[in-house]
Amino acid sequence: MPVLEPKGETCSTFGRVMAKEFQVKKRRPVRRKHIAPLLKELEEGLNIDLAVDGAFLEMANYGPWQLVFVDKVAKTIEINDDDGRRWAFLTLRGFLEHPDSKRWVAVDHGAIPFLMNGADCMVAGVHGADEDIEVGDLVWIRDKEHGRPLALGWATMAGSDMVEATKGKGIKTIHWVGDELWDMEA
Repeated sequence: MPVLEPKGETCSTFGRVMAKEFQVKKRRPVRRKHIAPLLKELEEGLNIDLAVDGAFLEMANYGPWQLVFVDKVAKTIEINDDDGRRWAFLTLRGFLEHPDSKRWVAVDHGAIPFLMNGADCMVAGVHGADEDIEVGDLVWIRDKEHGRPLALGWATMAGSDMVEATKGKGIKTIHWVGDELWDMEA
C-alpha cells in the first residue's frame, strides 16, 4: 500500500496531531469479498461482529490511511505503524456501535477535555485497561463511566503498566472526537 504525503502542514500519523490537509481521495464502492480479509482481521482482533452484510461499502484514501465507509460513515481505518506493520482498527464512530471491543483504555473525567483537543493520554488519568495491550499496539480510549469512545492512539506501555503507573505518557493520540475524521461528512 503506497504511503501518501499530504501537502503543506505535515506530521507523522504516529504523532499526536493529524495533518490538516488530509483529504479523502479515490473514494470508490467495493464489494464485501474484496475487504473480507480486513473485516475478518477486525472481528477477530477486537472480538466483535461487524454485521455489514447488505450495507453499502466504500474505500478511500485519507492521507496515508485507508478508510472503509459503511453506509457512507467512516467505520474502519487501515494504518501502518513505525515498523511498517499494518493495523486494521475501527474509527471512533465504529466504536460507538461496538463498545465492548478489546484493546481499550478507560480514563477519568479529568482527562476528557485534553483528549478532545488531541493531547496524548497521560497515565495519571488511566483507571483501567485491557490486559492484552502491549507496547506499540493501536488502542482506543474510552470514558470510564459511560464507556464512550474518546480517542485512538499508539500504546507507549503495556496495559497493566498504564494502570499502575502514576506519571508519564501512556498513549500517543492519532484520532479523537472533534478532529477532521470525526467531523467528516458522508
